[in-house]
Amino acid sequence: MRSNDFAYRLGAAAREPENWMQVFKFGLVGGSGYLVNLGVFALLSGNLGVQHTIAAIGAFCVAVTSNYFWNRHWTFGPGEGPAHFQAARFLVVSVGALLLNLAMLELLVGSGLGELPAQAIAVAFAMPFNFLGNRLWTFR
Repeated sequence: MRSNDFAYRLGAAAREPENWMQVFKFGLVGGSGYLVNLGVFALLSGNLGVQHTIAAIGAFCVAVTSNYFWNRHWTFGPGEGPAHFQAARFLVVSVGALLLNLAMLELLVGSGLGELPAQAIAVAFAMPFNFLGNRLWTFR
Protein backbone atom coordinates (compact mmCIF):
# COMPACT_ATOMS: atom_id res chain seq x y z
CA MET A 1 0.00 0.00 0.00
CA ARG A 2 1.34 3.42 -0.93
CA SER A 3 1.57 6.13 1.70
CA ASN A 4 -0.99 8.25 -0.23
CA ASP A 5 -3.48 5.36 -0.08
CA PHE A 6 -2.90 4.98 3.64
CA ALA A 7 -3.30 8.73 4.25
CA TYR A 8 -6.55 8.74 2.25
CA ARG A 9 -7.95 5.74 4.14
CA LEU A 10 -6.92 7.26 7.47
CA GLY A 11 -8.60 10.57 6.60
CA ALA A 12 -11.77 8.82 5.47
CA ALA A 13 -11.86 6.75 8.66
CA ALA A 14 -11.41 9.88 10.79
CA ARG A 15 -14.58 11.37 9.27
CA GLU A 16 -16.78 8.46 10.37
CA PRO A 17 -18.53 9.03 13.73
CA GLU A 18 -18.79 5.25 14.24
CA ASN A 19 -14.98 5.00 14.29
CA TRP A 20 -14.76 7.69 16.96
CA MET A 21 -17.33 5.79 19.04
CA GLN A 22 -15.13 2.69 18.75
CA VAL A 23 -12.12 4.67 19.91
CA PHE A 24 -14.19 5.93 22.87
CA LYS A 25 -15.40 2.43 23.78
CA PHE A 26 -11.89 1.02 23.33
CA GLY A 27 -10.66 3.74 25.66
CA LEU A 28 -13.23 2.81 28.31
CA VAL A 29 -12.42 -0.89 28.03
CA GLY A 30 -8.72 -0.06 27.98
CA GLY A 31 -9.16 2.25 30.98
CA SER A 32 -10.78 -0.51 32.99
CA GLY A 33 -8.08 -2.93 31.83
CA TYR A 34 -5.47 -0.32 32.76
CA LEU A 35 -6.85 -0.14 36.30
CA VAL A 36 -7.03 -3.94 36.52
CA ASN A 37 -3.44 -4.16 35.23
CA LEU A 38 -2.12 -1.61 37.73
CA GLY A 39 -4.08 -3.16 40.60
CA VAL A 40 -2.76 -6.65 39.91
CA PHE A 41 0.75 -5.26 39.31
CA ALA A 42 0.65 -3.37 42.64
CA LEU A 43 -0.59 -6.48 44.45
CA LEU A 44 2.07 -8.73 42.92
CA SER A 45 5.07 -6.39 43.02
CA GLY A 46 4.26 -4.36 46.13
CA ASN A 47 2.34 -6.67 48.43
CA LEU A 48 3.73 -10.03 47.38
CA GLY A 49 7.27 -8.94 46.42
CA VAL A 50 7.17 -10.42 42.91
CA GLN A 51 9.89 -9.08 40.56
CA HIS A 52 8.47 -6.25 38.38
CA THR A 53 8.78 -8.04 35.01
CA ILE A 54 6.98 -11.13 36.31
CA ALA A 55 4.39 -8.89 38.00
CA ALA A 56 3.81 -7.08 34.69
CA ILE A 57 3.25 -10.39 32.89
CA GLY A 58 0.83 -11.55 35.59
CA ALA A 59 -1.05 -8.26 35.42
CA PHE A 60 -1.18 -8.57 31.63
CA CYS A 61 -2.75 -12.04 31.83
CA VAL A 62 -5.58 -10.82 34.05
CA ALA A 63 -6.23 -7.59 32.13
CA VAL A 64 -6.07 -9.15 28.65
CA THR A 65 -8.82 -11.62 29.54
CA SER A 66 -11.17 -8.84 30.61
CA ASN A 67 -10.24 -6.66 27.64
CA TYR A 68 -10.90 -9.41 25.10
CA PHE A 69 -14.35 -10.11 26.51
CA TRP A 70 -15.41 -6.45 26.52
CA ASN A 71 -13.85 -5.58 23.16
CA ARG A 72 -15.52 -8.57 21.47
CA HIS A 73 -18.92 -8.02 23.02
CA TRP A 74 -19.10 -4.24 23.25
CA THR A 75 -16.42 -2.23 21.43
CA PHE A 76 -16.00 -3.96 18.08
CA GLY A 77 -18.67 -6.65 18.11
CA PRO A 78 -18.00 -10.23 17.06
CA GLY A 79 -16.81 -9.27 13.55
CA GLU A 80 -16.07 -11.97 11.03
CA GLY A 81 -14.89 -15.41 11.96
CA PRO A 82 -15.13 -17.70 14.95
CA ALA A 83 -14.32 -16.45 18.44
CA HIS A 84 -11.25 -18.69 18.82
CA PHE A 85 -9.63 -17.12 15.73
CA GLN A 86 -10.31 -13.68 17.11
CA ALA A 87 -9.00 -14.71 20.51
CA ALA A 88 -5.76 -15.92 18.90
CA ARG A 89 -5.39 -12.66 16.96
CA PHE A 90 -6.23 -10.63 20.06
CA LEU A 91 -3.58 -12.52 21.97
CA VAL A 92 -0.95 -11.92 19.25
CA VAL A 93 -1.70 -8.17 19.22
CA SER A 94 -1.77 -8.07 23.02
CA VAL A 95 1.54 -9.91 23.34
CA GLY A 96 3.04 -7.41 20.88
CA ALA A 97 1.74 -4.60 23.09
CA LEU A 98 3.08 -6.43 26.15
CA LEU A 99 6.56 -6.57 24.59
CA LEU A 100 6.44 -2.80 24.00
CA ASN A 101 5.19 -2.39 27.57
CA LEU A 102 8.01 -4.51 29.01
CA ALA A 103 10.67 -2.67 27.01
CA MET A 104 9.38 0.69 28.21
CA LEU A 105 8.99 -0.62 31.78
CA GLU A 106 12.63 -1.74 31.87
CA LEU A 107 13.78 1.56 30.40
CA LEU A 108 11.83 3.59 32.97
CA VAL A 109 12.71 1.43 35.98
CA GLY A 110 16.35 1.46 34.85
CA SER A 111 16.26 5.26 34.76
CA GLY A 112 15.19 5.35 38.40
CA LEU A 113 11.42 5.77 38.13
CA GLY A 114 9.37 3.78 40.66
CA GLU A 115 7.92 0.50 39.47
CA LEU A 116 4.21 1.44 39.65
CA PRO A 117 4.56 4.83 37.88
CA ALA A 118 6.82 3.15 35.29
CA GLN A 119 4.17 0.48 34.66
CA ALA A 120 1.46 3.16 34.37
CA ILE A 121 3.47 4.95 31.67
CA ALA A 122 4.50 1.73 29.90
CA VAL A 123 0.91 0.48 29.59
CA ALA A 124 -0.21 3.85 28.18
CA PHE A 125 2.73 3.81 25.75
CA ALA A 126 1.63 0.47 24.27
CA MET A 127 -2.08 1.37 23.97
CA PRO A 128 -2.09 2.91 20.44
CA PHE A 129 -0.40 -0.20 19.01
CA ASN A 130 -2.97 -2.33 20.77
CA PHE A 131 -5.92 -0.33 19.41
CA LEU A 132 -4.69 -0.28 15.82
CA GLY A 133 -3.81 -3.96 15.81
CA ASN A 134 -7.20 -4.94 17.17
CA ARG A 135 -9.18 -2.52 15.01
CA LEU A 136 -7.42 -3.41 11.78
CA TRP A 137 -6.74 -7.13 12.27
CA THR A 138 -8.53 -8.80 15.17
CA PHE A 139 -12.02 -7.30 14.88
CA ARG A 140 -12.10 -6.07 11.28
